[in-house]
Formats: sequence, structure tokens, C-alpha cells
Amino acid sequence: MSQPERILIIKLSALGNVILSFGPFAAIRAHHPGAEITVLTTPPYAGWLASAPWFDHVIANGRPPWWDIAGMLRLRRALRSGGFTRVYDLQTSGRSSRYFRFFPRDARPEWCGIAAGASFPHRMPRGIWMHDIDRQYAQLAVAGITERPAVDLRWSAADLSRFALPARIALLVPGSSAHRPGKRWPASRYGDLARWLVQKGVTPVIVGTAGESPLAAPIQAASPGTIDLTGRTSLPELTELTRVATMAIGNDTGPMHLAAAAGCASVVLFSRDSDPKLCAPRGRWVRTLRESDLATLPLAAVTDVAEAAMNAG
Repeated sequence: MSQPERILIIKLSALGNVILSFGPFAAIRAHHPGAEITVLTTPPYAGWLASAPWFDHVIANGRPPWWDIAGMLRLRRALRSGGFTRVYDLQTSGRSSRYFRFFPRDARPEWCGIAAGASFPHRMPRGIWMHDIDRQYAQLAVAGITERPAVDLRWSAADLSRFALPARIALLVPGSSAHRPGKRWPASRYGDLARWLVQKGVTPVIVGTAGESPLAAPIQAASPGTIDLTGRTSLPELTELTRVATMAIGNDTGPMHLAAAAGCASVVLFSRDSDPKLCAPRGRWVRTLRESDLATLPLAAVTDVAEAAMNAG
């Protein structure tokens, strides 16, 4: 009996980028239905992706620091011992391209990516101006993968009963990358938005990482009925929250990509720090607002779109 194909997919971070690869993950699985597929990722996503239907195995130590020689050697050993016949590098970074050289020259798997010497090189001169999802599909097309299967997130599920949430909630996502504060609409404006939601009979629920918890305080001060779940949700719980929420409103950050992918009506706020043409969340109902300086984005502009999202939800 012949051995199954052994496929490696590289996707290291960050949350939004991982979610934007869900469609390509599904496409690779559909193209290689009988293969053993391993994803190389990082610890924050390893356990979550292990539950996904696209992978048989997960390697979590995908990004050791360059000074961690022992970690780099462990990673090289894991890649060499995997018996991989093909690699889809969806990270397409300088780091992930260097992993191509971890394999012996005479035993390198087929490689789909931007690494020099790749079997399926992705060399689109205008690729940088494509939305990340479209860029990944263009990369996969070079390797013969042209289908775009629907993304089903039923595998990411959780019981929310411990939160004792009211019937009608809206998710607020006031955080973003800590090193890019320009991507954040001011917390005081989220406080005003929370008051508006309460007037509409919807309870605001703030989500984000534990490090973003300080953003919740001024929002709760402006609207005391707001619920703060920052730092308290797993990724399956966050997915489930997006299923039960009337809508999600937030900055250009990972949880908004998850909300959109799960089908939640989503309003995403962009500044000059990122371009929705390249990286906006995609889903059933997504609207983006862009203001060069988010501090000047008025509440009325957000509530107008939020009203439509409420009706769409």
C-alpha cells in the first residue's frame, strides 16, 4: 500500500492572518483529501488549530528566536523527520522562506511559496496590492489549487453559560496591536457607542486580550451596564460569542476577523495604519469605515453603520 502524501502548511501568526488563511487551509485539504496534513504554527494557535478539520498534526514551535540555537535545531529536526512531500508556505516571510534550507538539498519537498528555489514560486509583482486572501489563492493556483471552498467554523465551539450573558449583546473590540496605537478608535468613543447600544436595548460586551483590559475601564465608566470579558475568553469561546452577538464593532484586529468569518455582522474601523483593500475581514456582512486619524472619526458615522448591522444581524 502506498504511503499517503505528507503535506506541511506554514502559518505562524498573527490571529487575523491565521483567520485569513482559513479558506486556503480548506482549499489545500480539499485538494489533498487523502493526505496527512501538518500545520506549523505558534503556541497561541496550536491547540485551537488542532481541532480544525484541515489538519492531522500540529507543530507548535514554529517561530523560535534566532538566538535560540537549541530551539532552531529542534524545529529543523521536526521538519526533516516529517517526511513531507510538499510544503505550502502561507506565511511567505523571510523567516518561513529560510525554513526551505532546513531540508537537505537532495531531499527537499516540493515548495509553494516565495523561497528561492521553490518548486511553485509565487512571483506576482502586484501581489503586494492584493487582499491577503486573494494573494494566498493566487499563490495556491501556481500549485494547481483553484477551488475556493466555503469556510465552516462549526469546529470552533464552546459553552458560554459561565458568562450568564443577556439575550441581546453586541461585541466591542477596542484593542489592536500594542505597538500600533494609531489603529485604535479612542476608548472614550467606545464608551459613547456603548451608551448608544444600551439605549437600543443591546448590552455591550468588550472582548480582547488581558493586556487590553485597561481599555475596558473608561467604556464601563461611560456605560456601567457594559460587560468586560477581556482576557477571559478562549478562541472557541470568542467564536461562540460572535455567533450569538447581534453584531461586532471594533478596530482592525484579530477578533474582528473571527467575527466576520463566523458570520457575525461586523463594522471594522481603519486608520491610515492599515488598508482595508489589503486586509479587511471578510464574511457574510462586513462594513469598513476608514479615517486617517481615528480620533477624528465621529460617533454618528459609526452608529449609522451599526444601525444597519443591527438590522442585518
